[in-house]
Amino acid sequence: MENIEIARSLEELADLLEIQGANPFRIRAYRNAIRTVSAETRALAGMVARDEDLTELPGIGKDLAGHIRELVETGTMEVLEEVTREVPRELATLTRLDGVGPKKAAKLWKELDITTVDALQEAAEAGRVEELEGFGARSVEKILQAIEDYRSHQSRFLRADAVQYLRPLLEHLEGAEGIHRLEVAGSYRRGKETVGDIDLLAVVEAEDAPAVMERFTSFAGVERVEMAGETRGSVVLRSGLPVDLRLLGRESWGAALHYFTGSKEHNVEIRKRAQGRGLRVSEYGVFRIPDDAAEGGAEGGAEPEAEADPERGERIAGATEEGVFEAVELPWIPPVLRENRGEIQAAEAGELPGLVEFGDIRGDLHMHTTWSDGANSIREMAEACRERGYEYMAITDHSQAVTVANGLTPERIRRQWDEIDRARDEVDGIRILRGSEVDILRDGSLDLPDEILKELDIVLVAVHSHFGLDAATQTERVTRALAHPLVDVLVHPTGRLLNRREPYAIDMETVLEAALEHGVAVELNTNPRRLDLHDRHLFRARELGVPVVASTDAHRIAHLDYMEEGLNQARRGWLEADDIVNCQSYNKLDEWLRRREE
Repeated sequence: MENIEIARSLEELADLLEIQGANPFRIRAYRNAIRTVSAETRALAGMVARDEDLTELPGIGKDLAGHIRELVETGTMEVLEEVTREVPRELATLTRLDGVGPKKAAKLWKELDITTVDALQEAAEAGRVEELEGFGARSVEKILQAIEDYRSHQSRFLRADAVQYLRPLLEHLEGAEGIHRLEVAGSYRRGKETVGDIDLLAVVEAEDAPAVMERFTSFAGVERVEMAGETRGSVVLRSGLPVDLRLLGRESWGAALHYFTGSKEHNVEIRKRAQGRGLRVSEYGVFRIPDDAAEGGAEGGAEPEAEADPERGERIAGATEEGVFEAVELPWIPPVLRENRGEIQAAEAGELPGLVEFGDIRGDLHMHTTWSDGANSIREMAEACRERGYEYMAITDHSQAVTVANGLTPERIRRQWDEIDRARDEVDGIRILRGSEVDILRDGSLDLPDEILKELDIVLVAVHSHFGLDAATQTERVTRALAHPLVDVLVHPTGRLLNRREPYAIDMETVLEAALEHGVAVELNTNPRRLDLHDRHLFRARELGVPVVASTDAHRIAHLDYMEEGLNQARRGWLEADDIVNCQSYNKLDEWLRRREE
């Protein structure tokens, strides 16, 4: 059992306890434990197997350690079973809907006997929910939108979650005799933010195939086996994640890796290009089309069918991906670019971007501390950034309008500056910038007075309220904020929460043009539940010349690790180091920040 599964079981328990009306201190203990488990880099299942003391972990007491051990060893917790004898387990799903927390879920259950998403939708559409105290028409409208979002994402997994679900299966398979190569393909390999399933490819000798397939289907994390053939198996993991395994010969490895990585649109273009050179590309390899078959090839650039007979025609490539691209006279194209957005033309012209890497990042410019809703002090965050080799970082706690996050008033901000000054004296080797994540109010004005903004080293602005405004009003609101001469960065620009909340309505083309006009950067928020901006907007920012800041929005030390994985989104947007503000040296950054003084 992976840490993510343990954390989700504890979260379900905490939500059900809150619905039940349990002791708030007990619920808070579970919430703290969830944060600890989610942030822990060691596998708790391994700690349990080694009989290590879980109470050494912060926020994990004797009772919680016992629950975790029971969950790892048996797959369930008696305390959860006890709660679900009184509170319907389905209610935990309702709490995941944007606008429905445990308190509202409890009210829906107790007053309308609603326990499922379907029942909630039916009652909301019938007008029964808005009659409840604390709901109303606007609340119901938001809930119905949340249900729509939930249904559209129900079968999708965050890539960051899929990484954790997949890791133990890969370790299990890598230990098998007979597997010479193993790779994850599909949208996972292309770095997409969510995945529907997982495609695994393995090079296996024919005589070893049955044992490898048996090892795959017998993995302890498999919930059910959908099929197990000679060369293909399909299972569903306990998490609900579907996984396919295809066993290949060495001669087809590269062709299959290219084919199953996709995207479909990219593959179609490669096949068209191959056809124009008298070749056929499939998952089996690259073949020269025989003269008698060339006349009957696909017309009008339609996608040819997959090669059914690998022996038909002369095989000229397929053992490596590089060979597949060479056969159609192209250099190897990184998987993150394979979306048919011009990568083939760029490759042909020798103009593929030199994509940003984690080692290019020189600092993190968006994070929170205990001054607002963070878990660590300024000094602790500074030391953690220094340990990651950063040259600089910025403390950017929330401004006063975000009361739910303990936003800072001007008076508290000035007191925070004193602590920042102390941290600057105490933590050598890193520059600490004082900043703020300033709320954009409904009319586009900013949540802090100019006298405070002028004394900040960096000013981030963000939307945290009034998500339901129409696109024209929301766009005008944001562009007005960007026109403020003291603004540096627009952060999490569309407000999306992956698999939970759709972006608010906004014209991003107009916003990007305004950012360019006013010299403001836009953020790629690398939190795996945001990854905001979308890769197509990053691509457009690069085209326009709008600078991008890649930052974690960290609320605790462990969140600083979001940077590395989150850069997949930057790469999917074709970003190079020169496109990203915080890939520059401190002197270059300081020069950019001083532009507003001119």
